[in-house]
Amino acid sequence: MKLLLPEEYISAEKIRSRVVELGQMITADYAEREINVVSITNGAMLFTADLIRNIALPLRLDSIMMGSYEGTKSTGEVRARSELKLDLTGRDVLIVDEILDTGNTLHYCRELIMKMEPASVKICTLLNKEYNRTVDITADYTGFDIPDEFVIGYGLDYNEYYRNLPYIGIKRGA
Repeated sequence: MKLLLPEEYISAEKIRSRVVELGQMITADYAEREINVVSITNGAMLFTADLIRNIALPLRLDSIMMGSYEGTKSTGEVRARSELKLDLTGRDVLIVDEILDTGNTLHYCRELIMKMEPASVKICTLLNKEYNRTVDITADYTGFDIPDEFVIGYGLDYNEYYRNLPYIGIKRGA
């Protein structure tokens, strides 16, 4: 199978710069508190790794594997493929995901965490695409607002390919 590289939409340098800014904002907002980061994998792995290196606070990290996409389309059904390991009761939680699109995955994840009775829950996403939103949810921290295009790279995939690209690209003809 031959994979064509997508056109660059957000450069690796712009991503690095914005991730540093997000880390600084989160550090300021949670000053002198411990933060519990929940990364939604596989997509948010790269973003989460870069983000937490820019948060100057004590933190604990957990991940949960969730998904609702097949190819370029959301199935509308979120599936949790793993469980959280950390006890989040009474703790400040930051959910990290690579993209807020329909909102279904983040809504499902937030509801799952809320059942654990945390002290607070905030959401950080690298990308925000409001065009397909099907639930009422917003991110507290957003890297970039993007148009209604199918994007790949820096953790985002097309059938599990392209996650390793250092930039965000637009997949045309997907």
